[in-house]
Amino acid sequence: MRNRRHCRRRLGSGTMIVMLIAGFGIAEADSLHVRGSTPAAEAVIRERHAEYAIRFDGPVDHVRSRMDIMQEGKVIRTLRPLLNSAPDVLFASGETPPPGHYTLHWQVRSLADAVVSEGEIPFSVAD
Repeated sequence: MRNRRHCRRRLGSGTMIVMLIAGFGIAEADSLHVRGSTPAAEAVIRERHAEYAIRFDGPVDHVRSRMDIMQEGKVIRTLRPLLNSAPDVLFASGETPPPGHYTLHWQVRSLADAVVSEGEIPFSVAD
């Protein structure tokens, strides 16, 4: 019985080491970074119709990427990225939400290695 427990512990430690190595591999994978956006961070939108564009430092999987307009942690509107935009750009357009403060939350998957990155761009809509 003692030998079995010892083997389990060794297996458990070995499994933990493999998980740590795998975790470091994931952490080292290249995530996509924002090069620019419309609206820019902290911009004020005054038009009734807005364009939302986020340029990344590499090609994105347009089909598996998302863009949401959020207010106080709640999704107000989900935007559908245009599938035939530039390879490194998520682009969508739509009616501007009512006056207030919002964030454009994005989640993007890289084409090269399917790494998922996400972030938020704060903006406001004027009265």
